[in-house]
Amino acid sequence: MTKLYTDADLWDAYRQRRRILGWFFGVTGLYFAGFLALLIYYIMLPYEDPNQTWVIAVACVWTALYIIFLFPYMGICFKRSNAYCKMLRFISVGLKEYSVAPFAGIEDWTTRDGVDVNVALFRVRNIKRDEDMIRQIYVDGEKDFPPFEEEVPVRIISQGNLLIEYEIINQTKEITECEQS
Repeated sequence: MTKLYTDADLWDAYRQRRRILGWFFGVTGLYFAGFLALLIYYIMLPYEDPNQTWVIAVACVWTALYIIFLFPYMGICFKRSNAYCKMLRFISVGLKEYSVAPFAGIEDWTTRDGVDVNVALFRVRNIKRDEDMIRQIYVDGEKDFPPFEEEVPVRIISQGNLLIEYEIINQTKEITECEQS
């Protein structure tokens, strides 16, 4: 079986998340220090001082710059990193599902729970209706897509339709093993 994830992947994802949070807390501390300095200066000014206007304007610009930094940084960088960490955490503690199905094709990229994934399609037999159904298995977009070939059966271990491990079944190998027995 070929494993897609290792313990190092989880460690690297958490290290990246901590680095992103470190930058966020550093910039937030810098913002509060600058804002506190402007507030103290404003409080120390005498009543009706002409410098009050520029202090208020600088405080507004300082806050606007912080908000302009905050939304893209936390809304894109941290959100994506946090979703990836959550996905890896679910892989380590979630229920695993085992199946064997022939590969049917590839669908477009999509986003699942905030993580970019490739969609691999597998043909699964429906016992109740006696027909084939298509099952979508998500392959992490950060990993290389497995070398699946159409109509070749694949052993899959997945968690919540996310591919964790796979093994391409070589039909000629199995036939020769059965003949030898």
